Amino acid sequence: MSGVELIKVRDIDDGMRLNRWFLKYYPGLSLGRLNKLLRTKQIKVDGKKIDAGLKLVAGQEIRVPPLDNEAAGIIEKRGISSKDAEFIRSLVIYKDAEIIVLNKPSGIAVQGGTNTMRHIDGMLDALRYDYEEAPKLVHRIDKDTSGILVLARHRKSAEMLTKAFRERDLHKTYLALVNGCPRVREGQIKACLDKNGDKMEVCSNGKPALTYYRVLDNLADKFALIEACPQTGRTHQIRVHLEYLKCPIVGDDKYFGRLKEKMDGIANKLFLHAYKIDLSGIYNKKLEICAPLPEHFKTALSTLGLTLEN
Repeated sequence: MSGVELIKVRDIDDGMRLNRWFLKYYPGLSLGRLNKLLRTKQIKVDGKKIDAGLKLVAGQEIRVPPLDNEAAGIIEKRGISSKDAEFIRSLVIYKDAEIIVLNKPSGIAVQGGTNTMRHIDGMLDALRYDYEEAPKLVHRIDKDTSGILVLARHRKSAEMLTKAFRERDLHKTYLALVNGCPRVREGQIKACLDKNGDKMEVCSNGKPALTYYRVLDNLADKFALIEACPQTGRTHQIRVHLEYLKCPIVGDDKYFGRLKEKMDGIANKLFLHAYKIDLSGIYNKKLEICAPLPEHFKTALSTLGLTLEN
């Protein structure tokens, strides 16, 4: 880092001791050096001198002095910048001994590819925490889709999750803002899909695909907020199925969801969010995780006067 940073304590770190906070975000910073920085008032909280055992409160501001490459330590040596390490950790919405769940923003790819150098997979070493190995990807969502991404924290967990995703034991719910409104407010879209160039399309001899959907709210026949639950896992399945229903997702340039004219309050982004996953099928308890809507999605719903049912 090139200069002093002022970093706000996030809700997820509320109640954490200061030394644990530095261990989490700056794993290469030794306890001795941390104490020296505290003694010399180079590290402060809300502008005040503090000690390593201070319990942090969400919203407090931590003054972090310039730290060299050694301070960035393990993370830097793994090729992850401190900025990216902080970014990937800010996405964590659930963590236990088996899994980590992220709320992925729209616009960042899950894995690398041609001309894609910055991606979630390349930052996973920053999510080791107290484990020797980095978590592993067990499924993907599109670059422009936001929301839930489940990671396995070890090999056994990865095998269990991969099997559960393959056999559809994990129930996923997506939210989509669409152009238009289905005439039937609740039902299923059963249409085979196959690849045509860089797109998927409905065709009679394609692979079977099934999506359950429900209209949660609508603005006449102009816009609708739809809950979609894919029962199969085809590429771009929800996007193609909703376009097939003549209700393409707002912001989906690939599948005819581009707005005809720019509207204030509606960003030029894909309005598809992996909102909820039910993991009860692999746990001996009820476990359902929800990913809060991104700001651009919330703003659009407010602009259109649409509400999300809980």
